[in-house]
Amino acid sequence: MLDGVHPRLGAKVSTALNVLIGVSAITIAVETLPSLPASVKYYLDIFEFFILGVFVLEYILRVSCSRHPFKYIFSFWGIIDLLSCLPALLLLVPEWQTVRTLRLMRLLRMFKPFHSSRILFRLRDALHLVKGELYVFSVLAGVMLYISSVGIYLFEHEAQPDVFRSIPESFWWAVATFTTVGYGDMFPITAGGRVFTTFILFIGLGIVAVPSAIITTALLETQTNLRPLRDEEKNKTEPDDQHGRDQ
Repeated sequence: MLDGVHPRLGAKVSTALNVLIGVSAITIAVETLPSLPASVKYYLDIFEFFILGVFVLEYILRVSCSRHPFKYIFSFWGIIDLLSCLPALLLLVPEWQTVRTLRLMRLLRMFKPFHSSRILFRLRDALHLVKGELYVFSVLAGVMLYISSVGIYLFEHEAQPDVFRSIPESFWWAVATFTTVGYGDMFPITAGGRVFTTFILFIGLGIVAVPSAIITTALLETQTNLRPLRDEEKNKTEPDDQHGRDQ
């Protein structure tokens, strides 16, 4: 039921948990409003206690129902479930209520809807399918980031010694430029630097766009591979359903 695969209650339990996670996200955002009345904050705290109780109970049930409890506890999703429950310690130890790290762990609940989602499995299969191509482009991106850092340092260091003071500090400009974010805290002012930046922008667009296209193609391929399996499962279940109706 917790994984959402129970034939009768799985979908209901999974939907209820996902709705609770969504409402929890809204609660976390509302708590930061500076003009929040004390009465509203009081009810939000009560609701937070309720949510923590639900997820602590869920974690206990998952551990107790698992065939290999320790394997689940130390798995990725087991750690996510545990960390999302750790803010409950704030209720037991008042001195820890000021520890922001524990409070921020509530954000890990946002990952829980993917616990039993097939989307992540498709993404995992797609990444495994094109891991070689992604490795090549990762190495290429690293090399280009380094070359960009060196190039912009050579063009701009003399004109802006306080901004482009070293190659490692120029690396931040290269990252912002390659990702086309362009924060504006570091930008070229020389003609050579601007021409160099123009080439880097076009190269950066290609390096970022190509892996995206590769992953999209792999996802479409995994979708195509799943269709025969779904049709086979459907053909297996349809005679059983018909037999049940005949009876």
